[in-house]
Amino acid sequence: MLSAEQREIIKATVPLLETGGEALTTHFYRVMLGEYPQVRPLFNQAHQASGDQPRALANSVLMYARHIDRLEALGPLVGQIVNKHVSLQILPEHYPIVGACLLRAIREVLGAEIATDAVLEAWGAAYQQLADILIGAEEAAYAANEAKPGGWRGEREFRVVRKMPESEEITSFYLEPVDGGAVPDFVPGQYLGLRFVIDGEEMRRNYSLSAAPNGRELRISVKREAGGRISNFLHDQVQVGDVLEVFPPAGDFVLADSDKPLALITAGVGITPALAMLERALESGREIRFIHFARNGGVHAFRHWLDAKAAAHPQLKRFYCYSEPREGDRPDAKGFTSTALLGDWLPEQRDLDAYFLGPKPFMAQVKKQLRELGIPEAQCHYEFFGPAASLEA
Repeated sequence: MLSAEQREIIKATVPLLETGGEALTTHFYRVMLGEYPQVRPLFNQAHQASGDQPRALANSVLMYARHIDRLEALGPLVGQIVNKHVSLQILPEHYPIVGACLLRAIREVLGAEIATDAVLEAWGAAYQQLADILIGAEEAAYAANEAKPGGWRGEREFRVVRKMPESEEITSFYLEPVDGGAVPDFVPGQYLGLRFVIDGEEMRRNYSLSAAPNGRELRISVKREAGGRISNFLHDQVQVGDVLEVFPPAGDFVLADSDKPLALITAGVGITPALAMLERALESGREIRFIHFARNGGVHAFRHWLDAKAAAHPQLKRFYCYSEPREGDRPDAKGFTSTALLGDWLPEQRDLDAYFLGPKPFMAQVKKQLRELGIPEAQCHYEFFGPAASLEA
């Protein structure tokens, strides 16, 4: 339990975190990943190199310090962290490592004059408070996943039963459990965690579930990323019949029950979770606009599937915009997202639910444009494939 004095110390460090939080978390990751190889598989090294992961952690630590008196004001942040941890199978034994490295980074970056024993003691207590909250929530999620019909805890082996190219960049993998058992239900928008061992090195990644649950198989659709070790391994090495180690579905970017018109706005591989959302939404009969942005027809995945859905369901209207169309492409517009374009394609009734996903600059523009169009902010939903970041200019 944090004392009143410790709470005041935590709040007093907020200005330091505002100006130097990223330097602190960068040093933290350098120490932890350098000295504790057992936790390296839990972190995407590309996100470390880009600075996205230290930046996201710095923001989370700052938010925690700002709201140390009212943790409920953190809103969805705790749930997002818990879901990411569950998808990668973060366990209680990982927390002492993180805590020790965080306190060490605070002392080494801020210096002994600022990071006094009292400051380290306060942050040690604050970290333990947060760790206890996360450990409890994660255990509840692990137990719930295990208790579901067809559910499991930890790793489960799935065999690749189909491998299907969806575009020049995206390939789908259909997975069935090796044990022949059932596959649990999940909420459209969730993702899977997968564990890989390549050349003796363990790595873990998340991939969106790109088809609605059917009780028999799971589907992920993976974009080949330049230099992406796992995505290239999946595209080039994994074949039908191969077995992958899979963690249960997780994620809170999910389609909520509603009878309002629905807008699914995606770019690139951001289309993948929206496909499962669309399948579920079509069952409700609600009005749906599916708006997708791609460079050209060659990299536009699932166009034929989506066209067929639109032909079969009058309440669904779909629109495509290509930024670099090739000869023979047939987009509905050329260029990039804009307020005018979305205004033309969205229903006149602005009381709608909008879900959007794609590269961060795209999402920042869509968020701004939806605000300009009068879509209620509470009805605009998005998430990040990688570490969270601000979408404000």
